[in-house]
Amino acid sequence: MAIEQAEVIIGPPRHLGLLPETVAAQVPWPVPFSDGIELLRAYEGRKVVVLASGNPFWFGAGSIIAKEFDEGAWTALPAPSTFAHVAARLGWALETTLCMGLHAAPLTRLRAHLAPGQRMIVLLRDGAAVTELMTYLKKTGFGESHVTVFEALNGPRERITELTGELLETGFKAPVCAAIEVQGPGLGIPHVSGLPDDVFETDGVMTKRPMRALTLSALAPKPGEWLWDIGAGSGSIAIEWLLAHPSCRATAIETRTDRIALIRQNAETLGVDRLQVVEGTAPDALEALPEPDAVFIGGGLSMDLVAALRSRLKGGTRIVANGVTLETEAILSRLHAEIGGSLMRIDIAHAAPMGAKTGWKTTYPVVQWSAVL
Repeated sequence: MAIEQAEVIIGPPRHLGLLPETVAAQVPWPVPFSDGIELLRAYEGRKVVVLASGNPFWFGAGSIIAKEFDEGAWTALPAPSTFAHVAARLGWALETTLCMGLHAAPLTRLRAHLAPGQRMIVLLRDGAAVTELMTYLKKTGFGESHVTVFEALNGPRERITELTGELLETGFKAPVCAAIEVQGPGLGIPHVSGLPDDVFETDGVMTKRPMRALTLSALAPKPGEWLWDIGAGSGSIAIEWLLAHPSCRATAIETRTDRIALIRQNAETLGVDRLQVVEGTAPDALEALPEPDAVFIGGGLSMDLVAALRSRLKGGTRIVANGVTLETEAILSRLHAEIGGSLMRIDIAHAAPMGAKTGWKTTYPVVQWSAVL
C-alpha cells in the first residue's frame, strides 16, 4: 500500500517529519515501544502505514509487528538498511562485518567480539552514546580503534566524523551509527571453551578453566539450546554456554544472594546480559523454568535432585555433574550404575616451585558424570 492511500501513518517523529504533504492522520509511535502494538490493534481494519528502519527485519520493528499480527494482515516494503549504506560508503564486505543494533542494549554486548582487525557497524541509541562507545573501547583496551560516526545518513543533515583514539568532538545527534575498526592491546575473548579464570569475578567458588573446558565439551552446546546451570556459583558455565552461540539461552540457579550479584556482574561484563538468573534451591526453583536441552549440576547434587530432574525432563536431555568430595563421588558412581552414561575422573597438576626447583602441585581430583536422560 502506497503512502498516498494510507488513512493512518504511524512512526517515529523524525520519520513523520520527512513525509510529503498527506491527508492521512500522522501518529507518533509511543514510548515504550511495546505500547505501539496496542496502538496498531486499535486501527485494525483501516489502511495503516508504519514507518520503520530501511530494512525493518534487521534490528528493526518488523519481526515484532509480524509476530503480533496474522500472516496476510501486513505487507513489508524493505529498503537498503543502514548497514548496507555504511558498508557501501566504506567499501566493507558485510558478510565479514559484525552488524549490531544497540538502541536499547548495553555496549557490553560488544565485548565478546572485540579483537584487533574486527570490523563492526553498530546502531546507537542517541548522540550521547557515541561518547559512551569511545569510553567503553578505551576501558576495554581498544581505545586505538578507528571509529567513523555517521549522523542522519543520506539525509539533508548528514554528517560523517572520523575518530581515532581520543574523542575530540561531541554534540552528535540521532539517528547515529558507528563503524568501528578494532585496534588496541585489549584482551580478546577466545571463542573456545575455557576462558581465563581472571575474566570472571568470583568469591573462589568457580569451575576452573581446565574443568570448565571439559564440562562445556560434555554439555555440547548447540545453536538455539537452553541450559540449566544448577548451583551456578560465579555463573562461568552458563556464561560460556551463552558465548558458544548468540541463539543459546541459559538459566543460572543459585541459592546465595551474594553469588547472584556476581553472576549478574559477570554476565553483564562479558556481554551476555540475556542470562536468566534465578535465586533459589533446586528442584523447587525449577518449577516455572522453560524446558532445558542440557543441565549442569555444579552444586547441591543429590539422588533426590536427579530423581526430580528425571521425572520432569524430556528424553534426550543431556546432564553433566561434577564432584570433588567422596560423598559426591559415591552419588555419581551410583548414578552411573543406574542410568549409565560416562564416568570420568580428572586429575590436574600444575608446575610450582619446590624449594629451589620445580615440581607438580596437584589439585583435588574431579569426578564427572555425563549422560543422556
